[in-house]
Amino acid sequence: MNPAAEFLRQSADKSADLGHRKIIRWNIGHYDKAVDKGRTRYADWEAARERSAQIKQEAVENMDKLLVEFEQKILARGGHVCWAENAQEARQYIRDLVVARGVKRVVKSKSMVTEEIHLNTALENLGCDVVETDLGEYIVQLRHEPPYHIVTPAMHLTRTQIADLFRDKLEGVTSDDPNELVDAARRKLRAAFFAADLGISGANFLVADAGLVAISTNEGNARLSTSLPKIHVVVTGIEKVIPRLRDLGVLWPVLASVGTGQPVTTYSTLIGGPKTADEIDGPEEFHVVLLDNGRSELLADLEQRDALRCIRCGACLNACPVYKNIGGHTYNTTYQGPIGSVLTPHFRGHDFDHLSYASSLCGNCTSVCPVKIDLHHHLLQNRRNSVETDQRPWTERLAFRLWRWMMMSSTRFRLGSRLGKLGYRITKKLGLDPLKPWTAYRAAPDIPQKSFREMWRDGNV
Repeated sequence: MNPAAEFLRQSADKSADLGHRKIIRWNIGHYDKAVDKGRTRYADWEAARERSAQIKQEAVENMDKLLVEFEQKILARGGHVCWAENAQEARQYIRDLVVARGVKRVVKSKSMVTEEIHLNTALENLGCDVVETDLGEYIVQLRHEPPYHIVTPAMHLTRTQIADLFRDKLEGVTSDDPNELVDAARRKLRAAFFAADLGISGANFLVADAGLVAISTNEGNARLSTSLPKIHVVVTGIEKVIPRLRDLGVLWPVLASVGTGQPVTTYSTLIGGPKTADEIDGPEEFHVVLLDNGRSELLADLEQRDALRCIRCGACLNACPVYKNIGGHTYNTTYQGPIGSVLTPHFRGHDFDHLSYASSLCGNCTSVCPVKIDLHHHLLQNRRNSVETDQRPWTERLAFRLWRWMMMSSTRFRLGSRLGKLGYRITKKLGLDPLKPWTAYRAAPDIPQKSFREMWRDGNV
């Protein structure tokens, strides 16, 4: 089944699952309350959005220079930088490092980019034991599922479901008490931290002028993943770069406000390289993998490059009426919801053009985006780009050419309307449904006895 057909099948299943929809809406409702409270801390929230958008747009416009500046700072401190054109190159660099250092145990802080390149599978195929250390990521890893949401990977699960999972996979779980569940996960993860040979993290921002990787978490797992193992690898998209260290004074609180409703996340960490001789903790090796994987092509698109401003806050997912009904796994992509529907066709090709049609175009995603990405217009632009490709069915292209030809003449339009109305009535009498692609999901329109032109001529309007 192709991605578009599979998307429609899963959408129908999930939208009909009222229990699933109740869980998602309950969780998003709590998120909305927290975020609403978080925004009230700002004297002028729109000014904060505007400044965030300016910083990220400056970074997008100067990405080439800023990335080189970042690289130079990392290299000067004894770190290593890999420029990966695609997912295969990124995986291969890390695989080669794992083989060369004899790595067997890996701990990972939350990273959507590692999900994008399917890194876990590549490392497991080498015989590595890979453990996700973010609690939500750990839960979905135990279930052999991808993350459900950019910020909250296990949003689709109830406490009872998680308790049943932990009873099956972990020791010491006798109830669904949250403290008991967290303690069970903590015991398992602490052992993994101290046994790991390699720690992998993502990055929320790459600070060019300071040469620092900025990471935000609420669980402290990123600091343990990056400081205890002898090797630390950062896997990040090139769009994460920002110009200046002081820009974090704007972006970190804004990200926390729309991501979780907090003033700032519990742990905000800056990492710039391996430990020095006078430091007692930290990695002995530090590597940064800068992933392109379609981002340069999007950067070259002057019309849509502002999509690279995204700070992965998840606000557009929680605002989207489509996401609230079909959930995250239905998209079958690393990045779900409106931002995923915008980015995925650029990252993974025209097989995912259908995602841009999975939108009501209500504009709610654009209104909540903290960096002011014009998301609903980009969805329309993706639809236009899809139609313009040669991969569209020839019948569709022919139909639009005929429609254009008919619309260019009032005589042809009038004749076509009459023939269409007559043809529709005949086929209906024969038990056929020429509008089946439409009526499969919508009520059939009523065909009026008279057209507007005829009513106008008769003086009835």
